[in-house]
Amino acid sequence: MTLEDFTEFSADEDGSAESNQSADPDDDGPAAVDPDATTDPDVAADPDARKEGNASDRGADPGADDPGSDDPGSGAFERYAAEASGEDVGLGVISVSQGLRVAEDEEETTLRAFVTTGNRESVRIGKYLIASYPDGERLFCRITGLEYAQEFRSDDATEIHARRQMRRDEFTERDYKFVADLEPMSIVYDDGGETKRRMTDRVPKPGAVIEEAADASEIKTGLKIPEDGVFLGHLAVGGETVETAASPPTVDYRLNDDYVDGDPLVFRHTLVAGGTGSGKTHASKNVLRQYLDGDRRYEMDDGRESRMAVVQFDPQDEYAQMHDDNPEMDDAFERRLEREGIAHGGHEDTVALVPTTPTATYPGEGHRAERVEFTIPFSLVRERPWLVAGASLNDNQYSGLATLLSRFFRDYGDAGTYEEFLSYLEDPALKEELHESGRVHEATFDAVKRRVHGVPGGVFDGDARPITDLDHTLVRPGGLTVIPTYHLPTSRQKEMFVLAVSTMLIDDKLSNDPESDRIKETPLLLGMDEAHNFLADAENVQARKVIRKFTEAAKQGRKERLGLFLITQDPQDVAESVFKQVNTKIVLNLGDEDAISSVNIPTNLAGKVPYMEKGQMVVYSPDNSEPVELTGIPRCLTRHGS
Repeated sequence: MTLEDFTEFSADEDGSAESNQSADPDDDGPAAVDPDATTDPDVAADPDARKEGNASDRGADPGADDPGSDDPGSGAFERYAAEASGEDVGLGVISVSQGLRVAEDEEETTLRAFVTTGNRESVRIGKYLIASYPDGERLFCRITGLEYAQEFRSDDATEIHARRQMRRDEFTERDYKFVADLEPMSIVYDDGGETKRRMTDRVPKPGAVIEEAADASEIKTGLKIPEDGVFLGHLAVGGETVETAASPPTVDYRLNDDYVDGDPLVFRHTLVAGGTGSGKTHASKNVLRQYLDGDRRYEMDDGRESRMAVVQFDPQDEYAQMHDDNPEMDDAFERRLEREGIAHGGHEDTVALVPTTPTATYPGEGHRAERVEFTIPFSLVRERPWLVAGASLNDNQYSGLATLLSRFFRDYGDAGTYEEFLSYLEDPALKEELHESGRVHEATFDAVKRRVHGVPGGVFDGDARPITDLDHTLVRPGGLTVIPTYHLPTSRQKEMFVLAVSTMLIDDKLSNDPESDRIKETPLLLGMDEAHNFLADAENVQARKVIRKFTEAAKQGRKERLGLFLITQDPQDVAESVFKQVNTKIVLNLGDEDAISSVNIPTNLAGKVPYMEKGQMVVYSPDNSEPVELTGIPRCLTRHGS
């Protein structure tokens, strides 16, 4: 409570003065206010003092108590400046009023800063700050909490104070302390002209000035962000891009893409998770465009360097648009991208590899990329029986299917077709032979036969080139191959095309005796949109076989130069064995609590996810940097949308 709470209190606080007067004319009403009265308890206790004060007020000695008088004997108080000389630097200072402690255990650390009145409006939770040590080292920290505290011992939970505040237009900052809780993240120091970081191992001095981190290199060092690599976005706090005094003023976030500190993180896999309308396709296109940059090369085991090949499965027919320039891109924006070293523009080497069926026609109206049709040869099933197993076969039936396929291809060779296999199963002698030999029970035979007949028509052996003959089209160094499935009429057909092609790529990548040397010898990024539809954890035989295949691919990715780029709106449905191999998680807006929980990002960032606007994202990549919030590029680097 301040002095203001006792001043300017009008007579009509609870009504007009007239309404408080007695209606009885003979009633004197409230006592008249003595104009000479004073509220000073010292004066009230001494009537003579009151008289002297009144006399001086009436002008008995006009110059006696004049504060502005130059007479040294006048008895006036000397005035002193209330403000400190000089100019303020920073936002505030480190405070010890509630303790100052840095410990190995985060919960035992107490680090707080007092923020001065003029800086309070600009302070936000999550903002990065610097506190300097006397020897030039800097503590890099982050605001984790903000608090108003009482400046003086008073009770502001009173009627008079509340009503006084309700009638004011402004808030008096000086009446309160404003304190920020800080999380120490690292110590930044200079070593031979290079900025380095180490863990927080010393406590700042009481009263040390705190400043907003404003040097891009210092911020990157404090957060362990690589200087070079694949561009993902710009550092942000609370949805607002962090700005510095440099040009450009933004802080770019990049993903390690060299071999200095280990293998490029692209081969340790990436997950992009975001709900409908969060901008995940926009963000994914921008990231994939960086991997297709003509200057980006990857070392192979034989000493060669090769550009990345990208194969992207596309359920909504959006990624082939990466062939075309974005018509909304202007010259000024392109110059900005070039200054920051961000690859942009349509990627000319883009091919739409289109699956064909007799009942489906691919419109492909949204792009100008080359189109090449393909079909799945039944020979792929020889090593992948689960392609025709579906979800209803148990382990015993799956074993019977494998036996039947083995005998079929032994008799027909790789040229055997799906239709020939159906005819093969109609042979009653075969059924009787296998039953009597104990290899396949007749009931199992019938179950397998029913399941194989349930495969959607047109998936195998269609009127197009088989995918096994298109390996040089499928995988091209520096090329983007998009496999659209939007035009396929059933989810089962989409699933079979995606799993057939993806597992063919994985098998050649992991094999010591690959069918295609092109696939084996080219660094490959395998992108899968709506990954939850193909990599869901389930108990049926097909799901277990697929998950095992992708889990093996994820584990061997670094060695074989194979990266998985999974895009999903339901990350909780992706099999855990695959999910836990993903190192880099890019999380956009998600409204589902289970989905947010499944991505397993730090709590302080998880709480922001439901409130993020389109294009805002959290990046959690422990081997690359501290967890951070980013804003993506507002325009797609290639064509996007109609």
